[in-house]
Amino acid sequence: MTASDGPATDLEPWARALLRCPVTGAELVDGVSDDGSPVLVSTDPERPLVYPVVDGIPVLLVDEARPAS
Repeated sequence: MTASDGPATDLEPWARALLRCPVTGAELVDGVSDDGSPVLVSTDPERPLVYPVVDGIPVLLVDEARPAS
């Protein structure tokens, strides 16, 4: 998982700053999955999770999270 050149979402910066991991409450940062699709990655050091971004919309559902590799 690496950081992307641009943001994963089209959200306004103020709204983007409010997003948090629904499991840990950690900040989410932009990333890219192994297949090249945008994701949001939790910064929690003990339990980093990855959330998909579909059509520019973050899917912050616990069932959609997967462990960061």
